[in-house]
Amino acid sequence: QVQLVESGGGLVQPGGSLRLSCAASGSIFSINAMGWYRQAPGKQRELVATITSGGSTNYADSVKGRFTISRDNAKNTVYLQMNSLKPEDTAVYRCNVDIKVYRGISYQPYWGQGTQVTVSS
Repeated sequence: QVQLVESGGGLVQPGGSLRLSCAASGSIFSINAMGWYRQAPGKQRELVATITSGGSTNYADSVKGRFTISRDNAKNTVYLQMNSLKPEDTAVYRCNVDIKVYRGISYQPYWGQGTQVTVSS
C-alpha cells in the first residue's frame, strides 16, 4: 500500500554537495518520524539523521554540521542535504518513514530501496 522512492544519489568529488530525496506514496493516512540510514561495504547499517513530526532533528556525530535533514509534509517527502562530502560518506543510503495507512491500526516502518552515494576524486 506504500511505496518509497529515493533519488539524488550519484558520484561526487570530496568537498562537493548532494541532496537526497525520499517520496512516500500510496494509501497514507499520516506520517510520524522520518530518517536516513546508510551502509558501506563491510560495515553495519548506521543512522545518519532523523526528523520528528514536530521538526526536531538528530544527527550522527560524523555528519553533524555537514548534513541537514528536512521534510515537506505536503509532498510526503524527506530530504537529506549533504555538504562537504568525504570519501567515508560513500554508502548506500536508505530512507526510513513511520507511516499509518488508511484503515491501519498502527504506525509501521517503511524503507526505501536505497540510493548509492559515492564520494571520490
